[in-house]
Amino acid sequence: MCVGMGLAYLGAFADPAPHHLPVAIVGSGQSAQLLAQSINDKAGGDLEVRTVGDRSAAVEQLRHQDIFGAYVIKATGDAGGATDGDASGGVPGGTSGGRAGGVRASGPELLVATAGSDTSASVVQKIFTPIAAQHGFPLKVTDVAPTADDDPTGQGIFFLLVAISIGSYASVAVIGGAGAVLPLRLRAALAVGTSFVVSAIGAAFAGPVFHLVDHGLWGVWGMAWLYSAGILLVGTGLHTFLKRWTTLGVMALFVMLNFTSSGGIFRPEMQNGFFAALHSFWNGAGFVEGTRSHVYFDGYGLAGHVWTLAVWLVVGALVVGVAGLAERKRRTAEATAAANAAAVAAAAVAATVPERGVEELEEEMEEAVGV
Repeated sequence: MCVGMGLAYLGAFADPAPHHLPVAIVGSGQSAQLLAQSINDKAGGDLEVRTVGDRSAAVEQLRHQDIFGAYVIKATGDAGGATDGDASGGVPGGTSGGRAGGVRASGPELLVATAGSDTSASVVQKIFTPIAAQHGFPLKVTDVAPTADDDPTGQGIFFLLVAISIGSYASVAVIGGAGAVLPLRLRAALAVGTSFVVSAIGAAFAGPVFHLVDHGLWGVWGMAWLYSAGILLVGTGLHTFLKRWTTLGVMALFVMLNFTSSGGIFRPEMQNGFFAALHSFWNGAGFVEGTRSHVYFDGYGLAGHVWTLAVWLVVGALVVGVAGLAERKRRTAEATAAANAAAVAAAAVAATVPERGVEELEEEMEEAVGV
């Protein structure tokens, strides 16, 4: 566990850096194109810089999480003359060209969506603050998708994931260990029932206890149930095969690989290729991104994340089904072996009794058992 946790957490979190992090330059003039190209050249693949024609289009892309920052080039001018909109990159909304004198200078604006990832928003701000300073302006930062007031970093969803995960995989050890003498169908029913309890606790944490979300609590509970039930069914089925190694197995699946790829601390664009790839289909990412989509982004992309959780639930049911077949085959083999052993023992006893004493022995046995 020590080695696995060290490799997973340090491999995922120790050296975060942008990997093709999508951002945008907002402006329709030539300077916007040149600035985007210049940043792309200097970033060397760390960023994917595109241009967006106006501010509203940039906001929409941020709310769809197509980009994680948009640098709006503002028009500038002074009281003594006109301003070249092309030289300044254009005014948001598509306004460009010369403007009359008397316009006060205004600095650039950076649009971010902290609900998508506070760490990504911070990285984007560090990238564009020096660029604004080169033009002699402070950088104005506007958050177009803020988090709940009681979860300013947005990472409360990740720690909610941790609580639900621990409640789920810890229950696997109890159901698989203490309940090992029970039929598998009863253990599976206990797993489903436990998932309702764990998800209800998670919903209570998210809503009335810590106010991590301020609306859509029923949807959060639904995704928590799908997530918890998937873990419990997978773990209950795996116990048939892993036995005493079940705890390590579910920790590898639902802690080491799961927490690190969920996107709750760093999004996949801030991680290496391995964890970024896991993010696309692992169940923890489905829960975190699904909750973000449901609570902060008007449900955009929610269906895909719910399908991810549903597929994991189906996988759990399949694992339980395979475990049931394995246990039935094992019981049949054990019964056959026991019958064969009894037959061999009976034959051995019969071979040691003289033929003339067989009937007498049978009568004595019958008398001994009161027949």
